[in-house]
Amino acid sequence: MRFRDREEAGRELAARLRLLREKDELPRPVVLALPRGGVTVALEVARALDAPLDVLVARKIGAPFQPELGVGALAGDGPPLFDRESLARLGLTEAELAPVVERERAELKRRERLYRQGRPAADLSGRTAVVVDDGLATGATARAALRAVRRGAPERVVLAVPVSSPQAARLLSPEVDALVCLAQPSDFRAVGLWYDDFDQLSDDDVLRALRAAPADAG
Repeated sequence: MRFRDREEAGRELAARLRLLREKDELPRPVVLALPRGGVTVALEVARALDAPLDVLVARKIGAPFQPELGVGALAGDGPPLFDRESLARLGLTEAELAPVVERERAELKRRERLYRQGRPAADLSGRTAVVVDDGLATGATARAALRAVRRGAPERVVLAVPVSSPQAARLLSPEVDALVCLAQPSDFRAVGLWYDDFDQLSDDDVLRALRAAPADAG
């Protein structure tokens, strides 16, 4: 399964989630997008569910000598979540990664302030948190995000993505009450390969999507 762009992927994902809503499996949903890429997908989901949209900012923790090599992630105010096997393989310690964690947490907070524009984070207590991204490769960043969501005491946590590697789906299934994924190709390789248009989004794109989302009816 391929998607023309994130909007199309969002509409197809929204159709699947709407069926769950009709079965009363998504009570009082709040849609949480992993920015930036997940926001466009999540807007279509929020519209279909007539649910509010908020951001769930998570940051990868990269190795000091190779920032693109993820060895952990953090989200919200929680502690960083490290990949112990990667740390051991690379001979790294948590103490050595403290400057990277500090830098990524500062960027996380900057984005939260920018995207929310003074609004508080969505209250998840007693609601269904529908966490949306445009795809999952390793699942490490999404796992940190899901654990941050759990700290908000939602009634249910649903992870919804158009495409995922089979490995990431297996990693994250125990973290959620339901995983909704349209495709898990065995030859996954990278999220962007499953989109014809996978242009990078800007902060302005995120802000426009948040402004276009439905208001919270409670």
